Amino acid sequence: MLASGVFRQALCYKRPMSFTESLETLVGDGRAVWGFLLAAGIVLALTPLTARLAVRIGAVDVPTDRPRVHTRPIPRIGGIAIVTAILVTGGLFVGDSSPYLGILIGTLGVAGVGLVDDVRGLRPRTKLLAVAVIALIPVLGFDTKLDHLTLPIIGDHDLGWAAYPLTVLWITALANLVNLIDGIDALAAGIVAIAALSFALLAASFAHTDTAVLSMIVCGATLAFLRHNYHPARIFMGDTGALALGFVLAAVSVEGLLKTAAAVTLVAPLLVLAVPILDTSFVVLKRLKYRRPPWDADHNHFYHRFLRIGLTQRRTALYLHAWAALLAAYAILVRFVQLRPEGDIDLGHAAILAAAGLFVVATSVWMVYALEILKFRHLQVLRLKRVRPEEAEEREEAAERVLTPGGR
Repeated sequence: MLASGVFRQALCYKRPMSFTESLETLVGDGRAVWGFLLAAGIVLALTPLTARLAVRIGAVDVPTDRPRVHTRPIPRIGGIAIVTAILVTGGLFVGDSSPYLGILIGTLGVAGVGLVDDVRGLRPRTKLLAVAVIALIPVLGFDTKLDHLTLPIIGDHDLGWAAYPLTVLWITALANLVNLIDGIDALAAGIVAIAALSFALLAASFAHTDTAVLSMIVCGATLAFLRHNYHPARIFMGDTGALALGFVLAAVSVEGLLKTAAAVTLVAPLLVLAVPILDTSFVVLKRLKYRRPPWDADHNHFYHRFLRIGLTQRRTALYLHAWAALLAAYAILVRFVQLRPEGDIDLGHAAILAAAGLFVVATSVWMVYALEILKFRHLQVLRLKRVRPEEAEEREEAAERVLTPGGR
């Protein structure tokens, strides 16, 4: 009742909801609260059972099969518990809504692809294609697509037929982004929890309550999984969980944020998911630079770099979680501290956004600098002094080969 009253009042005055009103809407919606708690409870109950199942069927992550940061076999189908919680709880609270039914069906399909990979193994290109095909379920079957694009200066533009391939691309890319950052204990689960909570609050501010509810369900499931996944992890979510979580986050962002005719709805998902986007972009560009397939495994992810400069797994996850939370907080700030609340630029709001933006940029630059120190350390190991540019390039390539599995 409280949430609906706040929403009606905001509509009456034709103004966007404030942060406090959005929070009241989110907390006041019983489905969001109970969905969060139920999803968390299911994950806590099922994860130990899933670990036992993994050992029986051989779904165990072995450090020798490809680059790993752990040293002992660990069950890797914890995603079954996460996906079960999302599907059961989502089915109870939002499953009767057509777009979200499509999202849940697609999540189940992608989890199935991930499970096959966790148990038997799939080629990266096969997984990528399978996720793209499954993304057609919510896009074509349930009209979950990015209808228009709203940019701060040029305004709103209808995408027409391009909405379909762009939405499929967004969902496929994000599913794989989450999968790629799932390389150390608690990292992927923590980042997804931060993103889901941010999406829930932003969706509530736009009165997209079903999106907010499903986002809170995802948040509850991933937070509960940290109970067993925090270092030293007793179980991994595997591709079963990582692909499914990336899929549901992408679809939720389309249905609950990107369909809204506000410029912040494009910026917000990019900021909230900036860490996995930057990580994957950096790694792929690095692989292409050295003429390797973009899906090849190596040791160039952000977490690899932090580990090599001496951070523990816990500190590495903490730093990357803090970075992701900072970017998500700025996305929320941009939503609620609007530059033009009544048509004209508000100088006070502009000053707040500028100051916070400078802090976010400075922090991000520091993080990137800390990561790039690794390059200098490698070059020092190779005893690189003042040499010609072409010789420096050759030695950098030699360092890169050292970081590549099987490289010599």
